[in-house]
Formats: sequence, structure tokens, C-alpha cells
Amino acid sequence: MTRGLGRMLAWGMLAGALALPAARADDKGQSVELGGLKSAAPAAWKMGKPSSSMRAFQATLPHADGDKADAELVVFYFGPGGGGSVEDNLKRWKGMLLPPEGKAIDDVAKVDKMKVAGHDVTYLDVQGTYLHKDQPFNPNAAVEKRPDYRMLAVVYEAPKGPYYIRVVGPAKTVESHKKAFDNWLKNFK
Repeated sequence: MTRGLGRMLAWGMLAGALALPAARADDKGQSVELGGLKSAAPAAWKMGKPSSSMRAFQATLPHADGDKADAELVVFYFGPGGGGSVEDNLKRWKGMLLPPEGKAIDDVAKVDKMKVAGHDVTYLDVQGTYLHKDQPFNPNAAVEKRPDYRMLAVVYEAPKGPYYIRVVGPAKTVESHKKAFDNWLKNFK
């Protein structure tokens, strides 16, 4: 019986030792690599397996108190020179939302330009009614209007080609993750 207890204690200690590094890694979040540059994602993000070959990375950002839906973060990569110009993407992204009544989309859209690790970044922040489509590139797909949504969309001109990063979700939820998203983006090295 003593030998059996000894084995149980040894297995328990081994399992505990293996669990500790995983817990510490989760505290920092998963490292995400884009074009040879890395940044640790916030631990609160729920990483997912990319659902298509166009997606380099995707995560669910848990909903804020009072919101029913989570936000989604998706990183698209089409290869060097792929995915269209910055202006084409800004226009397409703005077209995915309806502005509040009486306003134009450019009245509620803010576009900033910055550098991350020496590379150009264009950052769109826009709020309105999101025109959700389960099949975004299918012109015949049904559109579901989701009011009071917000989109943070980025063209990140990394060394190996542009990455297109998009966070979409209820405005309150996106706001609750914005600081962490901005820090994640700025920490790519």
C-alpha cells in the first residue's frame, strides 16, 4: 500500500508540475505571429482554429456585462501584395455598417495612421448597424442587421505582406477590449 501511495504522490506532483507552466503561459496569452513579428494576445481572448484558408488567426473576445454577443477578432492574410489596397479595404469595411440616422459613415468613422515595428498601419474605428452576412463574399447571402455594433479594422503592412485585422461586436464589448487590442497591436516586434 505504501508503494501505491508513493506512486500516486509522484504522479500528483508530476501532474502539478506540468500544470504550472501552462497556467503561467495562459496568464500571458498565446503568442501570435504575423509576418515574422510576434505579440502575445491577451489571456482573455479565446483562441480558435481559423475557419478558412484566408484566416491566419481568429479569436473570440468575451462579451461585456449587459451584451449578449461576443466580439470576433479575425486576421486575414492573402500573401504579399494580396487583399487589395488600403483605400479599397477602408471603403469595404465602412460599407459593412450603416451609420446612425442622419449621418454619413465618414461622420462616424475615424481613420488613424501609425507605425508598428517600423511598418505602416492604418486603423479604422467605426460604429453603427453592422450588416452581418454568414457568407461575406456571397452577394446573395442574407443580411442580418445588428444595431449598436463597432468595428476596429487594421491594415498592417508587415514585412511579408499586408495583414487585415478586424474586430467586430457589440459596441460595449468592443470598447471593453479596445485597450488590450491596441496594446497587442503595438507590441508586435
